[in-house]
Amino acid sequence: MIELAKIFYRHLLVERGLSKNTCLAYAGDLDAFLLHCEKYKTDPALAEAHFIEEYFWALKSGKGLKASSIFRKTEALRAFYRFLLLEGKAKKDPTKNFRAPRLPQKVPRFLDRRDMEKLLSCPAGANFARLRTAAAVDLLYSTGIRITELLTLRLESVNFQSGWLRVFGKGSKERIVPVNQSALGTLKNYLLARELKFGAGSPDAELFLNKSGRHLSRVQMWKDIVNLGKDAEVRIKPHPHLFRHTFASHLVQAGADLRSVQEMLGHASLNTTQIYTHIDKGDLKNAHNKYHPDK
Repeated sequence: MIELAKIFYRHLLVERGLSKNTCLAYAGDLDAFLLHCEKYKTDPALAEAHFIEEYFWALKSGKGLKASSIFRKTEALRAFYRFLLLEGKAKKDPTKNFRAPRLPQKVPRFLDRRDMEKLLSCPAGANFARLRTAAAVDLLYSTGIRITELLTLRLESVNFQSGWLRVFGKGSKERIVPVNQSALGTLKNYLLARELKFGAGSPDAELFLNKSGRHLSRVQMWKDIVNLGKDAEVRIKPHPHLFRHTFASHLVQAGADLRSVQEMLGHASLNTTQIYTHIDKGDLKNAHNKYHPDK
């Protein structure tokens, strides 16, 4: 079973082109299911639909998992049984008629323009780490790219003259994203500090490096952004993905069409982008005060 899980992981990563994080999550979900099959002496390739339904019921009632977790685990097993059919290791798909739980559509949190401005204008001085964080935040907000996409950017990914980033998103899908001159200016300041710090050394090729000249970790970038938020005294604790929500929300509020926002975010479906068509509560309150007859 361990070998089967490894082959499934490679199938997701190489043949289906899913992101590494998604592959790892699905592989973990499959490991849990295979342990369940082993416990009840059931060959997963011969499992019936009712066996899998009972497994999900046990997860929901016993472990109290949220709908989002059940949804992902359902998708993982669907992918697994499609894989078994392709490999000729199963004759039928017991998940064929499964319905994943409906997920409530959450309105994403985002920073308002005042807090975003406070972050962007927070002084960095000559501190290498703070210049790095300022450049990262400016790029995240200017382009809406994901943290993984940011941390895999290389020097050749940036076209300073034309104002574009070459980004590799989920499933290694390439897209070209516009970036404004202000963010490029902040990035240039960081790159000058980067050159002074490492000089003629041999740092890694990525844009964002740690103090040793190696590829910067997600954890360190997260910590740096949280610290910047404290210094800037913003009302919402910032994290990397918050800037993606802020980027999209501000664009839609300003009148950008959803198709363009979808393209910049790298969403496969327009339905995903539509979560940003929410109404800001401040705008809602202003409209109520302005137009309600009982003022």
